[in-house]
Amino acid sequence: MIRWRLDIAYDGTDFSGWARQADRRTVQGDLELWIPRVLRLDSPITLTVAGRTDAGVHARGQVAHVDLPDETDASDLPRRLRRVLAEDLVVACASRAPLGFDARFSAIWRRYVYRLWDAVSQPDPLLRHQVVRVPDRLDLDVVNRSAEHLLGLRDFAPFCRPRAGATTVRTLLGLAAARVGPRGPIELEVRADAFCHSMVRSLAGAMVAVGSGRRDEVWLASVMTSRTRHSALTVMPPHGLTLEEVGYPPDEDLATRADQARSVRSLPAEQPLREPGPASVAKALPPRDEDQT
Repeated sequence: MIRWRLDIAYDGTDFSGWARQADRRTVQGDLELWIPRVLRLDSPITLTVAGRTDAGVHARGQVAHVDLPDETDASDLPRRLRRVLAEDLVVACASRAPLGFDARFSAIWRRYVYRLWDAVSQPDPLLRHQVVRVPDRLDLDVVNRSAEHLLGLRDFAPFCRPRAGATTVRTLLGLAAARVGPRGPIELEVRADAFCHSMVRSLAGAMVAVGSGRRDEVWLASVMTSRTRHSALTVMPPHGLTLEEVGYPPDEDLATRADQARSVRSLPAEQPLREPGPASVAKALPPRDEDQT
């Protein structure tokens, strides 16, 4: 079998998320249906994805891999799929993966952007399926100052929907907001080694709360002390979220990274909440459970 890397983009509006589901349209379901057909394969295929997006979440830089028989040439797969897939799903590139590549476990970070219209923004009706409107004006200086306190290796249980046996420890590498143009949307960029279920949209909800003045930094600090999901956090709507990019190490480090990523990690017992900084980021190991927004 030869492993192929697929670079994928989709408008998540009409999808029930990435993962295959019975009687529901999903990104994985559409691709696993059509790839064997256009390549004339005798057996079904299974895709492994970098970030398992929820229903309504979009992707511009999703990555998946698939193992195909040696004799299969999938280099022309994007062109063939364009003939059969709906316009809201595109395979932009299919390439032979380097030795040791795993779309999920080899990834070292995922970058998402959550887009917002606040009271200052001029909404564009053509973007209504990618941007969420909030009634207040957001103070981006407050947002960015508050975001700094969340960076580093931490237990993000307050921001995650619990899953049995899954760790909620993550390394948040970046969290910052900027306005596009004088009256454009606000883009909240979030980058981490991986994300647990609903983490990105919960972080966006927290940043909207402090940026609008409804909550303050003291409240945010109290949220971070919770050992379970915090009831005061708002999970923002899914359509404002887009997976923009997935990062991988150099080819020679792909296999090592994948092996590391299969280990379960936790915070040091003597320091349950580590302060952000280069040291905590450098020592972080990825979680074993699959990245999920």
